[in-house]
Amino acid sequence: MRTKWILILLPVAVCLFLLQSYRWVPTYKEQARATPDRLSQFITASIGDAQILNPILNADTASSGVCNAVFEGLVDRDKDLNWRGRLAERWDITEEAYLVVNPKDGRAPDQVAALLRTQMTKRTAEQTPLGKCFRNVSSIEVLPPKTITKKIQDVPPKKKSEKDKPDEEPKKVDVTITVKQPARIKLTLKSVDQDLFTRLQEVLGKEYFSSFKSEEFVEVAPAVFAPKKAAYAKKLLPTTEHNPVIVFHLRKGVLFHDGHQFDSGDVKFTYDAIMNRKNRSPRISSYEPIKSVKPVDKHTVRVVYKRLYSPGFGTWGMGILPEHLLNETAMRAEAKKKDIPFDKFNMRKTDFNLYPIGCGPFKFAEWQTDEFIKMVRYEKYWEGPAEYSARIMRIIPDQITQEMEFYAGAVDSFSARPNQVERLKADERFQNFSGLGYGYDYIGYNMRRELFKDQRVRRALGMALDVGRILRFVYYGQAERITGPFVKQTEYYDHGIEPLPYDPEAAVKLFEEAGWTRGDDGWLQKNGKRFQFTLITNNGNDIRRDIMAVAQDSWKKVGVDCKTDMLEWSVFIGTYIDQGDFDACVLGWSMGVDPDLYEIWHSSQINPHQLNFVGFKNEKADDLILRIRREYDKQKQVKLCHQLHRIIADEQPYTFISVRKWTALLDRRIIIVRRNTAGEIIGHERIKATKTGSYAYDFRRWVKWPKIPEFKMD
Repeated sequence: MRTKWILILLPVAVCLFLLQSYRWVPTYKEQARATPDRLSQFITASIGDAQILNPILNADTASSGVCNAVFEGLVDRDKDLNWRGRLAERWDITEEAYLVVNPKDGRAPDQVAALLRTQMTKRTAEQTPLGKCFRNVSSIEVLPPKTITKKIQDVPPKKKSEKDKPDEEPKKVDVTITVKQPARIKLTLKSVDQDLFTRLQEVLGKEYFSSFKSEEFVEVAPAVFAPKKAAYAKKLLPTTEHNPVIVFHLRKGVLFHDGHQFDSGDVKFTYDAIMNRKNRSPRISSYEPIKSVKPVDKHTVRVVYKRLYSPGFGTWGMGILPEHLLNETAMRAEAKKKDIPFDKFNMRKTDFNLYPIGCGPFKFAEWQTDEFIKMVRYEKYWEGPAEYSARIMRIIPDQITQEMEFYAGAVDSFSARPNQVERLKADERFQNFSGLGYGYDYIGYNMRRELFKDQRVRRALGMALDVGRILRFVYYGQAERITGPFVKQTEYYDHGIEPLPYDPEAAVKLFEEAGWTRGDDGWLQKNGKRFQFTLITNNGNDIRRDIMAVAQDSWKKVGVDCKTDMLEWSVFIGTYIDQGDFDACVLGWSMGVDPDLYEIWHSSQINPHQLNFVGFKNEKADDLILRIRREYDKQKQVKLCHQLHRIIADEQPYTFISVRKWTALLDRRIIIVRRNTAGEIIGHERIKATKTGSYAYDFRRWVKWPKIPEFKMD
């Protein structure tokens, strides 16, 4: 009888306990009354902890969020997507272009230069492409011939009789390359002109550039490297050369959080730190096109590019590092203190990544691992101090807990899950912001694995996945199908590409074409081996968890044995994704407006800690990615993007699932304040999202008002 009463009363007691515990959660008013500082703190929630608080090294959302507040770049975009200055006050963009004087043409260097000057004088008034081209030229000069000697290490070409030796690394040897560079013509342009040399052929002759054989002016030693002469010549003696130039004029009086003056040396240092291979920065590919970064003076930096690189300007939104804290002297001292040989020490091992110092609007204060990261207002920020005195990111892996904390006022913002959107939009306690995301969710296949090397297999997996079910029951209609890697709202996305149909029967036929047939047990098999793999994602994301469940169920119907696993964020990224040690994963990309996909899709970016972690390799795609990077004409760029989109959609390295419709919520008390020059509040206004959907654009002017403002919030 006692056991019976225990079984009856125990659940009742638990329910009463849970009901009472709900009353223990402090409301916003109670928190503000007990802790007045709560009014001046903006608190967000993150499903995972930050990994590394360094803008040139991080590759996760949590770290990026902190770095964006602590560090500042030279430029960013304004509300209308136009570039605006941050640490750079203004800038000039010009070009230096070079062409080799072709000895086979018969004209001396001075004659070629004189011809171009004459044509420039004659044609500038013409309303033709050539006239426009010459109007853009500000000077023409002759550079004398010179001899360049370069020493490199390379692997000797194989002889026809030689065979590859397994498990033996090819040995590199010293190579001396001597370039007898003919005279060149240097043209200084007022702006970048990617069509310059095409136009100059109208003056110099159609064969002028193509008839120049650069390998004839190159010598290599030892002679065994002669077969590589043409490749060396192409790189060291190009017939023509575009060198876009950006001169940044930096703000004066900007301070790092330790009071040290920001100057051009910090910009140069940040670039050098990215390009230092020891640091393993995932940003290297974005800065590789740069030829040189040179401080002209303390507040002027001159950046010269090796070639046309249209996304180059935007990369200077990267947070700038303080040279005085991370230069060789400082790094050597820290390596010695930690008893690590300096040649084994790099920026990834410095304590700076735990206690960062930048010159952004908030300075780092405290990091309690897996609990919170606190930043405080920087009173000497160049644009004026923020309204909030502190910005705190709490680590709350569970989204339901995040939701409850938001309702209680312990967290100030909340991203609604699809099933909550309609209900929360109608809740008068909150202001809401919605739009189509600048990214997408996907299932990525590790193409290093033998199982996923066949395009037919990847395509079959996509056709066997019931994406419609995901849209209806996982996203609750708050998402749209997507077929490729470009932002769907832009012209770069090819809307003519149809999504893969949900067609299990056709999927089975593709599996059969690839050699996979169903055995007596119902599973696909090939050479006695079952089609089996593990699909992984991170903890704390219900949508990704549910996508995995639908995928597992869909694939089971066609005989695919898919196991699933959810991992803590740092383990998921650091142990599996960064190392390329996984079968398949459910993830998402948050994209920018620019169509540069080099870091995610180029085959050179498949190494550990790089972003092409699925190992996608395609020569045509590589070529298009580079051409998109070098194209300054938007319409031409759009055409190239459509071609790349089709290749990726055909290869299916990802099963592209959807782009989400996002809805973000804030307490109605959070508003924007307006102040006069004396710092007095003269009014307030509601928060509005920008064209990109960013509602936090004016975050520096946000405050949490003691009561809901009188004006109506949309």
